[in-house]
Amino acid sequence: MKNALTYLSLTFFTILFISCGNADDDVSFDINQGELGKGKEPDNCLGFGDNELLLSIQDQFTTLPGKISILFKVSDLLGNPISGLTANQFTIYEQGRNDDCFNTISSSESLARISPNSQVFSNNTLLVLDLSNSVLENSLEELKTASTSFINNVMPNPETDSFKMAIYWFDGEDKLHLLNNLTSSTSELTGAIDGITADISNDPSTDLYGAVIKSVDFAEDLLQESNQASIIGAASIVLFTDGTDQASRFTKDAALKAVNQADRNISFFTIGLGSEIDTEILEEIGKTASVFAGNKEELEATFTQISQRVSEQANSFYLFEYCTPKRDGSGDNNLVIQLTDGGLQGAVQTKFSANGFTGGCE
Repeated sequence: MKNALTYLSLTFFTILFISCGNADDDVSFDINQGELGKGKEPDNCLGFGDNELLLSIQDQFTTLPGKISILFKVSDLLGNPISGLTANQFTIYEQGRNDDCFNTISSSESLARISPNSQVFSNNTLLVLDLSNSVLENSLEELKTASTSFINNVMPNPETDSFKMAIYWFDGEDKLHLLNNLTSSTSELTGAIDGITADISNDPSTDLYGAVIKSVDFAEDLLQESNQASIIGAASIVLFTDGTDQASRFTKDAALKAVNQADRNISFFTIGLGSEIDTEILEEIGKTASVFAGNKEELEATFTQISQRVSEQANSFYLFEYCTPKRDGSGDNNLVIQLTDGGLQGAVQTKFSANGFTGGCE
């Protein structure tokens, strides 16, 4: 931050946020360090003042004859994701080698737009359900209704390859059972939920910590697959349970270590039901957000709460594209993107090369 007052304010609010049990471990930057991903604070010559919104650059690339593409994530100073932004909320500033400061680039003349990000970004959700006997005997229908609502709320319409979901379940066995493979099909996912019957398991135990550890492993594998395909990956683990770990195959410390040492591109959400849960442990596992239902009638509402947070996370990634007036021979150019949302503003600076650029832009 640019001054001590901002730093102290950010520290205070961050501590306050963590004390509520929902420390949002945001994608690709640690909010406590105020990082901007691959970007940096804008030059002082622009006089923007302190950031109230954070634009964390994930990746950027250029396309001939003159297009600039930047993928970034937007959050507030507490790490809460900001979704639903439009291109007209962003202002572009460029500084060439002959410019003392930055020049404003017309958003309309440069054809600035928010574009589909499926070619550079992949977001996967793992819905992990406790289907031990206590759930199957007491709250299965309510869980199926709540899970179906969750899927319908989270999955984009129309479907997109950049957002997929898989469903797993666990009981007391040392295994995370696959209910439905990773897919972008909402109907396939809801069909899998509808097909759950009370005889899917007869195990009275609960391997909660094992489910957490295995979920992290699966999410890490998905991120690695994305990286190998030169795609930026993010993942969300959404875990439901109505109890505590009974199987004792793994320790609480091992489960929390898996969560806390996981890739920062993984978000963690937990949903607890009833009086048998340990809310403190579920809050530690669900460090992005955790909610609790006192009874099965409240289950759908709690799933809806989490679905809103999962959707906000996924929709806070933006692929911003525009056509630059810079041309071949200009060398490296500085670029600042400023966002205004209501009374708040944030900006981030990066640079690009215009080598090979000519007139026109796709």
